[in-house]
Amino acid sequence: MIRLPSKYALPKSPIGMADAALLFGLFLLFYTVAKVGSGFFVAFKPPYITPEVKLDPVNLPYYAIRSTIRMFIGLGLSVIFTLGYGYVAAKYALAEKVLVPLLDVLQSVPVLAFLSVTVTFFISLFPGSLVGLEFACIFAIFTGQAWNMTFSFYHSLITLPKELDEAAKVFRFSKWRRFVSVEVPASMIGLVWNGMMSFGGGWFFVAASEAISVSNRNYTLPGIGSYVASAIAVKNLPALGWAIVTMIVLIVLVDQLFWRPVVAWAEKFRMDKSSASVQAHSWLLDLFRAAQLPRILNRYWRRLQRKLPKFTSPHLPVDSVLVRRHTKSRFRINNDLVFGIALGGMVVGGLVYGARFVNTEVGIRETGYAMWLGLLTFLRVLVLLVFATIVWTPVGVAIGFNPRLARIAQPIVLTCASFPANFLFPAATIIFLKLHIHLNWGAIILMILGAQWYVLFNTIAGAMAVPNDLREMATNMRMGGWARWKKLIIPSIFPAWVTGAITASGGAWNASIVAEVVTWGNKTLHADGLGNYITQATTVGDAPRIVLGVTLMCVYVVSINRLVWRRLYVLAENRYRLG
Repeated sequence: MIRLPSKYALPKSPIGMADAALLFGLFLLFYTVAKVGSGFFVAFKPPYITPEVKLDPVNLPYYAIRSTIRMFIGLGLSVIFTLGYGYVAAKYALAEKVLVPLLDVLQSVPVLAFLSVTVTFFISLFPGSLVGLEFACIFAIFTGQAWNMTFSFYHSLITLPKELDEAAKVFRFSKWRRFVSVEVPASMIGLVWNGMMSFGGGWFFVAASEAISVSNRNYTLPGIGSYVASAIAVKNLPALGWAIVTMIVLIVLVDQLFWRPVVAWAEKFRMDKSSASVQAHSWLLDLFRAAQLPRILNRYWRRLQRKLPKFTSPHLPVDSVLVRRHTKSRFRINNDLVFGIALGGMVVGGLVYGARFVNTEVGIRETGYAMWLGLLTFLRVLVLLVFATIVWTPVGVAIGFNPRLARIAQPIVLTCASFPANFLFPAATIIFLKLHIHLNWGAIILMILGAQWYVLFNTIAGAMAVPNDLREMATNMRMGGWARWKKLIIPSIFPAWVTGAITASGGAWNASIVAEVVTWGNKTLHADGLGNYITQATTVGDAPRIVLGVTLMCVYVVSINRLVWRRLYVLAENRYRLG
């Protein structure tokens, strides 16, 4: 008689229901991306073969997925850029003198300026294929996402808590080990929340990047942004309504399937000595943790890591470190002298070229007029910053200090921040026309709708990063009201607020491109401002005025960053640094 082994003696299958659900979800994801992504590689030979956007609502899911793929590709490129650029800018003093001002310039360059240069370039790289236009669109989305995340990471590195810095020195971590074990984890919460804000900000420019009008040529890519642009052009309110509903559903899905799991995962990087009373949760992250396959793959990956060469550097004796530091200081003056001479030469050359350009291409009167328009846009940006600080800073602190409220408010805040405010511009245009409100005032409201969220998200991230023991200490000392704000909240969130304010300022200047010119069918409203100036010049392909407008916007943004925001960064680094 053959005796069967008991059920306890049988080996347990490593695959469970969680693994089956995870595999099915991954298969569905890869299939959808492959199916929709094949549209990226169709023929493109303007004006004979060009993509067509149809306003039938049945096409909206396809258009939404195509736009989402572009957004995630742009987000991936932004993360890579952020980690590399932010690290070099924070770690090397000589590079910081170039990279931080350059980042100010890049943030101030409007999306339309990037498109006016890159569209022709990318199309020429892939003749006869839609890939070139797709790359141009993705690059434009990247420019709307990367700068905010880079500023956040750079700020996190220069304000790294002293105890973490000292611990890395005591254990003599290599640069790579320090990067992956100390610096990236310490900046993770701010990076995640700024990533959400950057992703939402990318939606704001998706219409401009999918329906491109450059030098009297129109290029259209299938996507939800171009769908909205087409609906606005023909005054199709039902199509616009369907697009708004689709956008809301899309934002909720992205939140549930991506951002909520990432936020819950990032909770483990909180620098708390006491755990939060309510932890962030995600059903998808719980499913992932319940599955066995990720653990099996992780074990194989760790075995492979042990066989790979380690990114470590030999430990140096203290004397060698001192000698090396002394050697660096001996050559620092020469390096600064060379850098100063090179920078001075570039400035002088730029001034000479700029004077020649003004004299021969646009004229002094046109330059003065553009500078006046830039001042008007600056005043709108200033109103936006004051409004966002007064309204959203207390809200961000309340959300960041209360994990239960954060869990409820995150999808609401993310939906509001991610929803492209320019989708509502047609309704605003109709209201402005009926109430006879001039766009000089209405543009302030439109810019607030697009850029106020940077302050809120950074404030939330800064408040969440405050250790619980500091909050508990303030509560035990019965510190409340203004004293709590003055002694705890403002010093704790000030570095994050500076990052939010500087990115909100840059985002507002960029938003002026679409906020100072709004259209509904054949009705177009214009506001006096530099954004309107650049938009009109780009539409007709007036290269000298494009260069003048973009250059003046860069000058305004960089000057404000140097005179105001950089000094606040130094104050945050030296006085309000945790640890």
